[in-house]
Amino acid sequence: MMLCLSFILLLALVVGTSLGAAIPQDALKRSCSLSKYQFLVPHELKAVQKMKEHFEDIMLLSGHKCNTRLFHRKWSTLELSVPDRVMLVEAELDLAIAVLGLPAVPRLTELRQQPLAFLTQAREDLRGCVAMEAPSYHPSGKLRHWLQRLEMAKETETPGCLEASAILHLFQVLNDLRCAALREQCT
Repeated sequence: MMLCLSFILLLALVVGTSLGAAIPQDALKRSCSLSKYQFLVPHELKAVQKMKEHFEDIMLLSGHKCNTRLFHRKWSTLELSVPDRVMLVEAELDLAIAVLGLPAVPRLTELRQQPLAFLTQAREDLRGCVAMEAPSYHPSGKLRHWLQRLEMAKETETPGCLEASAILHLFQVLNDLRCAALREQCT
């Protein structure tokens, strides 16, 4: 009985090792496909637009003013390498998802659900690509400077101003996502 058990364990080890060698390691990795973000689905864009418009109405009525210029950059996303674009979009999505998760008035909370789910899925897809393609990549000077500004803004700006900046620039984030998905120059 002991011999039979040893034989089965040895056979399982040999078969497992053989199968592991026969399957390319790349096939075991999570695939990196951002192609679905090249052309965004109209109902996703409409949901973002509706939420943005409602948020603008709330801002107008409240008289809330912010001077956060986080998304005003002296460079274009087009000037960045593809790995830089992916890192940029990941940081933008992190901010957008964080602010969309903040408590809000009931109607705005309801309007946030679909964009929040979409952006969260995009971030997860993007993170799979970052982990696969360049786990030790270092951003360019332009991007590194912007990432530092983002971190500083998170520490110094009010949550309301960060929320306003992220929501009012969601279409810029979506365009940056599209550019990252294209993996080449985009317009």
